[in-house]
Amino acid sequence: MSNEQYVSPFDDERHAFLVLVNDARQHSLWPVFAAVPDGWKTVFGPAERVACLTHIEASWTELTPAGA
Repeated sequence: MSNEQYVSPFDDERHAFLVLVNDARQHSLWPVFAAVPDGWKTVFGPAERVACLTHIEASWTELTPAGA
C-alpha cells in the first residue's frame, strides 16, 4: 500500500495550467495535459497554477453568465 495521497490534476501545482473561457464568459482552470473541451477557448497560459488563479480573479468579476 502506498503512503501517497491522490491529488486532483486541478490541484496539483506540479503541472502547468491554462485559463479557459466559454461563450457565457465563465472561466475555468484547466491542466495543460488535458484537451480543451468544446465550447471553451484558452485566454491565458500555460502558466503556474497560482498565476492562472490570479488571472481568473482579476478578469472574472461578473459571476453571472453572459445572457442570463
